[in-house]
Amino acid sequence: MLNLCMPMFREFENYLLLELNRSRHTVEAYSRDLTQFAQWLSGGVENATTADIRAWLGSLAPAESPLTLRRKAQSLRAYYRWLLKRSEISHNPAADLILAKAPKRLPEFVKEQEIEEIVNSYDHSDFTSHRAHIVMLILYSTGLRQEELRTLTDADIDFSLREAKVTGKRAKQRVVPLPPELLEEIACWQKARDAKYPDLESPKPLICGRSGAISKKALYNIVNSSLASTSAMKKSPHVLRHTFATSMLNGGAALDSVKEFLGHSSLSTTQIYTHLSFNELKKSYSAAHPRAKRET
Repeated sequence: MLNLCMPMFREFENYLLLELNRSRHTVEAYSRDLTQFAQWLSGGVENATTADIRAWLGSLAPAESPLTLRRKAQSLRAYYRWLLKRSEISHNPAADLILAKAPKRLPEFVKEQEIEEIVNSYDHSDFTSHRAHIVMLILYSTGLRQEELRTLTDADIDFSLREAKVTGKRAKQRVVPLPPELLEEIACWQKARDAKYPDLESPKPLICGRSGAISKKALYNIVNSSLASTSAMKKSPHVLRHTFATSMLNGGAALDSVKEFLGHSSLSTTQIYTHLSFNELKKSYSAAHPRAKRET
């Protein structure tokens, strides 16, 4: 969290965290946006006008993406909405802003052959390699978010029911089924982890470093390095979430099922993967069907 010197900003942070149950990532982003606006304005943010906000966003437009500009506008909207609720202001100067149109981008994913080669290529006799293997296997097999994997503990894994209790965004929990082969891999990894770090406090983080749960940076580096040889443009943990969803839909899974696996609150969020899967379907048709070949 940022060290904001403005008491009102600090109260707003607590409101987002404690009352709206927003993620720390969201709160940090909103705090940065408000701080940046306050520094640009050189005055009281509470007295800013719609013209001030538009001028600020306009000054950022040459260097920032439409997606970033949208978030900054939304940060201010949320802050002024909160001030309005507290009767600190009489109107929301960000309410009538026209948000920058965000480009519709299909999620990046790793080709099935590439990811299968990766998860079958690790050396379990080496601790670092073994950890990379279990990280890649879990992310690809379950579609967990990076933070969901980081906070997963041994207590969340039920070997008898073959499932994991996952804590997602806004502390929402869901149950994810685990295939027998993955459970065997997890049990094997736990033995290696305990031999390496016998003094971990309970509940033990499933994926750990020297002093507890693995850091965001370390987890990112594992995935980024593992995906280095693939054709995917982005090589992050979230790409494996996209890969999971795409593989499920291409394999015939129902959209509702994929939604529950991913922990999406809205089906519309999951539907973007149907467009991606359909693109793959069109590519396969163009490459395989004689009539498609004749027309190209």
